[in-house]
Amino acid sequence: MPTAPVLNEGFYPGHFLVSQANGFRSRDTIIVANATGAAVTLQAGTVLAKLTATGNYVPYDNAGTDGSEVASAILYATVVVPASGTKRAAAITRAAEVNTAELQWDGSVDAAGKTAGLADLLAQGIVAR
Repeated sequence: MPTAPVLNEGFYPGHFLVSQANGFRSRDTIIVANATGAAVTLQAGTVLAKLTATGNYVPYDNAGTDGSEVASAILYATVVVPASGTKRAAAITRAAEVNTAELQWDGSVDAAGKTAGLADLLAQGIVAR
């Protein structure tokens, strides 16, 4: 008997949301930056931080010292950021509840970093459940 194929679903826009404010009050348009030499795909639900120098957003990194150490947004939909470039995107920045298990973290963020990041998000009005 043949085996059934394995199907994997991707990350859908807003899949991590439990609730948000009416209209678009929970969302903002942001600029996501990529300082690497290759294009980067950031999945919906990626926890982001705002760089102090430019105001652009990058994946949250608790060990950063340039603003990337303070979680301040969650990417609403998957985006491909070009090498050494920027990309406009939507993000949840306030007044929302999110499913903690559905959030995407940079590989360098450990358990303590995630706890600190969730506290940063709570200060923004984003409650992780």
